[in-house]
This record gives sequence, C-alpha cells and structure tokens, in this order.
Amino acid sequence: MSLSFSRRDFLKGMAVACAMVTAGCAPKRDTQQGPVGTGEADKWVKGVCRYCGTGCGVLAGVKDGKIVAVKGDPDCAVNKGRLCVKGILLPKIIPTKDRVLHPLIKKDGKFVEASWDEALDLMVSKMKEVLASDGPDALGFYGSGQTFAEETYVAQKMMRAGIGTNNIDGNPRTCMASAVAGFISTFGEDEPSGTYADIEEADTFFLIGSNLAEAHPVLFSRLVDRKNSNPNVKIIVCDPRKTRTCDIADYFVQFTPSRDLALMNSMAQVIIADGLTNEGFIERHTEFLKGKGEKQSYEEYKAFLQDYTPEKVEAAVGVPAATIREIAHLFADPNRKTMSMWCMGLNQRTRGVWANNLVHNLHLLTGKICSPGNSSFSLTGQPSACGSVRETGGLSHLLPAHRMAANAKHREELAKIWGIDPARMPSKPGYHTLGMFKAAVEGKLKFLWVMCTNPGHSLPNLEYYRPGMEKTFMVVSETYHPTRTSELADIVLPAAIWMEKEGVYGNGERRTNHLAKAVDPPGEARPDLDVLIEVTKRLGYEELVPFKTPEEVWKEYQQCQEGTAMKLASYDRLRKGHGFTWPVPDDNSPETYIRYARPWDTHVKEDAPDGIEFYGRPNGRAVIWARPQVDAQEMPDSEYPFFLTTGRILEHWHTGTMTFNVPELKNAVPEMYVEIHPDDAARLEIADGDLVDVISRRATCNLKAKLNGRGQPQKGLVYVPFHDPVHERMINRVLLDAFDTASKQPEYKVCAVNIQKHQG
Repeated sequence: MSLSFSRRDFLKGMAVACAMVTAGCAPKRDTQQGPVGTGEADKWVKGVCRYCGTGCGVLAGVKDGKIVAVKGDPDCAVNKGRLCVKGILLPKIIPTKDRVLHPLIKKDGKFVEASWDEALDLMVSKMKEVLASDGPDALGFYGSGQTFAEETYVAQKMMRAGIGTNNIDGNPRTCMASAVAGFISTFGEDEPSGTYADIEEADTFFLIGSNLAEAHPVLFSRLVDRKNSNPNVKIIVCDPRKTRTCDIADYFVQFTPSRDLALMNSMAQVIIADGLTNEGFIERHTEFLKGKGEKQSYEEYKAFLQDYTPEKVEAAVGVPAATIREIAHLFADPNRKTMSMWCMGLNQRTRGVWANNLVHNLHLLTGKICSPGNSSFSLTGQPSACGSVRETGGLSHLLPAHRMAANAKHREELAKIWGIDPARMPSKPGYHTLGMFKAAVEGKLKFLWVMCTNPGHSLPNLEYYRPGMEKTFMVVSETYHPTRTSELADIVLPAAIWMEKEGVYGNGERRTNHLAKAVDPPGEARPDLDVLIEVTKRLGYEELVPFKTPEEVWKEYQQCQEGTAMKLASYDRLRKGHGFTWPVPDDNSPETYIRYARPWDTHVKEDAPDGIEFYGRPNGRAVIWARPQVDAQEMPDSEYPFFLTTGRILEHWHTGTMTFNVPELKNAVPEMYVEIHPDDAARLEIADGDLVDVISRRATCNLKAKLNGRGQPQKGLVYVPFHDPVHERMINRVLLDAFDTASKQPEYKVCAVNIQKHQG
C-alpha cells in the first residue's frame, strides 16, 4: 500500500499539549518560529541537544548572562535546523527550583550545606581510607552517556592509572552494551559503518526494537521526508507493540515478545532458499561461526537455518509464514537499498548481542552494507553514549579509543602516553553495572562516585539494589536534588549542566561535536571535569592530570587514538565546525561517511576486494553467526500470565530529572501509566483510567490503565514508560535483573507479571 504523510501530519501525531510544539518540531528552517524564551538574544552560541543520541545541533540564545532561547543549528548535518519539543524547551532545564547550588553533606540523616573544601576533604579522606583498608577494588565510579568526553576520559584515567582498579562503568551498559558487543563480534570494531545520511539513500527500512517516532523524533522526521520524497520507499516495522512509528509502516510485523531471534533467522532462511543472497560478497567478505565461536561452513549454516523455515516458526513467532517471506524478499531485493535501525528493543535483552548479530547477518547475506543507503545501524539513547563512554573507555572492560583492559599491548600503549609503569594498570575487567551495585549490596564495594546519572531510579529490580547504594559511602555529582539516587548519597556535589561548561559529545552516527560554554553555572556549581581533576590531585596523582582546560584533555586523548582507526577531529576544528563523523585522519581530511569501504575509509587497503575490508578482524572478514532462538529468562506462566515491556515516550526522557522540571512537558504527561489491550482489560473488568496493580515476583506498581492511547500492546502484553520518579509508579522496581552474559546488559524488555484492578 502507499502512504503519504505531510510534515504537519507528523507534527500533529507527535504533539504535546503546548502551543509551541509545532514551531519547535518543524523540519523546515523557515518554519521554525519563536524559539522558547523571552526577549531577543544578545548572541547565539553553538552546542548540541542535551537529550537523546540523535545529536541535534543547537544554537543557544544568550541575554543578560542567561540562556533565553534555543533553536536548531541549520548547519548541523544531523537536524538541519529541526528540533523536537524537548530540544526547543531546553532553556527551562536550567533555572529550576531543585538545582543544587552548594555542596551537601548528610549529617544525622539530613543534608546540610557545606563548602567545597569540606565536601572534598571528606570525600578524599574516605577514598584513601577505603583504599588502605580494602584495596582499590573496593572503590567504584559510575558514569554516564551524558557526561562530556573529557570528563569520562579523566575519570577512567583516575581510576585505572591512579587508584588501580577497572571499577568504572556507566549507564550505557544498560542501553548500548549489546550493540557494542554485536558490532565487535561481527565486524571486529565498535559503532556503525554508515551514518544518518543513509536515510536519504535507502529504499527499504527495517525497523526492529525501536519506536523511532518517540525516542528519536528528528530522525523519524527525516524518515517521513524520505518516504514522502519517493513512492518506492517501503518501511517494515517489527514490534510486539503497535507504536506511533507503525503509522508510517507498509508492513507492521507484530511478533511474540523475545521471539525476534527466530523471526530474523527465518528471514535469513528465506533469503538463502529463494536465491536472494549476494554470493560474491559472502565468498569474498564473510566467514561463518557457531554460537561458541567455532568455525562452520556455509552449508552447515544453511542446515542450521532449516529449523527456522517460516512454516516452522510462524506459530511461535506469531507472524504468518507468508508475511515473513514478503518482508524477507523486500529486505533482500537486489534492486533496493536497505537500512536497518534498532535500539533498546534488541539491546536490553538477555540475548541482546545475538539479536544484534542477526540484523548484521541479514545485511551480510545480501551484501547490503558498506555502500550508500545500505547500513545496519544501531541507534543510541543518550547524547554521548558513544563519544563519552564507548570511545573514551568508560566501561569496566574498555580503555580509550576502543582498546581493551585485558589486552597487555593496549595497556602498555596507554601507560607510555600517561608516563606510568604499565604494572600500575589492572588487567582484570572491573565490575559491570549490575555487578558493581550487587557488590555494594554485599558490602564489597565501600565507596562509589556516581556522576550525571540516576541508578537509584534506572536500575532494574530496584528494591534489591537501592539498599546497597544507601549502605556504601556514595558521592553523587548532580544538577538536581533530590533525585532517587542523590537522596541515598552521603555527599552531593553541585554540577554544571549542558552549556554551562565546554566539552565534546559524540552521537550515534560517530559524529563528534563541540559544545561551547554559553553561561556560567549558578551558585557554586562546577563542571564535573574541574572536580575530577581536583579530586585526582588530592588523591596524590597530580602527574595524571596536568590539565587546565578541556582542550588540553582532548589533546592527550587524541594521542590515545594514534595507531587506531578511531581518529577524531582536533578541538580547533570541532570549535569551528558543526560535527564530524570519524575517522578523521587529520585536520585536512574529510570526515568519513562509510567505514570499511573505499573511497570513504582510507584505512581500507587499496587492493582490498571490491574496495571493502573489515579491518577490525584479523582476516578482514565479517562474521555471519549461527544464533539459535532462546526465549527471555522469565516468560509468562499461570501465576504471572502477562509479558511486561518498558520504554520511552516523546515528552519525557530517562528518569525525568530534566523533563519533569519543564512545565509544558510535565503538564502534557504528569504521570506514567500501563497500556493494556482492550480485550485483556475487558476480561479483567478494567476500564480506562482505573488504578491497576502491576505485580511481579519482585514488586508491585500502581498505575492508571490506558486502553487506547498512543501505543497498543498485543493481547497478553502490557507496556509502561519508565520515566516516573514516584515510588509507586517506578516500574523498574518490578523488573528482573537478568542480563546478557556477553554484554552484561540488563533485561528491561521482557519479564512476567500479573495485572489486576487495584483493591486499595
């Protein structure tokens, strides 16, 4: 069927109940009127949006020392002047009533204001005490994909080269770790080969595990534009729940939760059986491995797929065999270009890495990769999950520039740059996120520094982990207080936010972009980078932090990139430009559109077959994996007969510390809810708006029922957005804390619950 959507149709479908939304989201530069704020700005300062991993460029309007307006940067290739409603309302996250203006220390169960010296003296003395009594692995640092790259770089250097532990992890472990492991296990290198520019080149879009319309609205608007520009464009959306993204789908494939592995294996079986493979590409550029990394032949892989013919899996997957065949043919059509996009729906799973591998498999079997419009593309959730964690070494097993902590050569390379004995750097990976907070529960982690994130709200199975945060000595660097984490802290340090400081973000398409400082932070709030440097010095590691500015940190970080394919632009170039997709070999070279392929990627050997080389792997070949269907760890049963899945909505972001401070966003959706299929609701005598208990083996949440809202789950599935900070509605309390054994990423998308009308 043919679908056509105007930009205004798109905006109406996305609108919140506030008058400025149409202006704020308008894709055309000349239709973006009236940035939020009062009065005309004295100057406009270049930055990046503070929210999702899209990485929209923004211009902050400054008047009388305050940010009074924001508009989209027309010269940024990501958004070309567009902004979603959250972006256009960014000025309102700054002058909030709950800003932390002074350091706080908890005394006798209550927070009292303190001087910076008093707070840092207490913090550092506690760190030294724990180091002396329990050793370096009793300390931990938990960071964020919202910090600047310079901040995470210094934090991991302090922990590894100073304290001597790899106990540094961050919230990208909860959202993107499976994508990391998926890229590395398939291609040998992390992060996508293509960029957002593939949206304007592709004919077929395969969206799975992503509600693009609400989680990445500006990218969704680009997709709408692409569909409207060419009647030949077709969109496949695979999701257990009907979302706003499905409104533009030519095929909405509603599958049984956690059965997408079988669905994609079935598509691969059809592609091979019906002669839709690119045999030359397979022969020259791939190899086949089994689940345990054992080599297998192409014929053995074909035999493996015989258990996944559409007829064999249609009942379990919940999708008719004919539909599986149709979408497989559309994906593989040699006359079309195919772009896949996915996000948390695949990553936040106990088999998230495998799900990522299977998307890559479809592209490798068809050769639909490494050319314009052909891309397997993982979307990111935070503004700098890539640039500030995956690239800088902000996870317990990583080092800067995609190096590995367990690799002796990698440790030696960094030790030389840092001027230290390699023996000072630990080889054993530290605690991953759930391991770190479990260690706090068990009393093994005695000190924890949390920066720019809210694990007291965002972790799964919260009732288990929150007591550990309260028990360990915890320092929280935070802009707002109280949050569900800062309320458990011993010290709260006031943090500058967004363009109250200078730094660098790196978005989901490998685009590194600079944020200039536009205004001073209020009160005694400081940039986290300054605090990290000060604490490192007070610990006695002055030689590790000879930095006075973010640019000096960046220059050292660039040294870490030498000898790798992850070279980033210089600070001078970043300041002048509007973002660059790496690798950027030097300041005179263009940014790289497509990796692993000439003419774009100069790291590819000139004599590589077809100009393609997956140089992250020793033999230059990408892997096609045999990954069998494995259900989620917790499936519905007679006691807990419903699937529960969680996610986001347009108006709010993460744990709501910013968006619930914006009146227009809070008024639009003041509390979270549980979506229930109308047939399930009728059977349980639940009406729209009734208070409902969502009950798991771990906890119960009380939420109002929504029967015919913006999204509709299939029968037997309920959906809850996770943004709400109110204890009774914090759905993460209900979730289990299973995780992918390869990526250590927690399962947020599938667990078993019961629902009933609230009896209280």
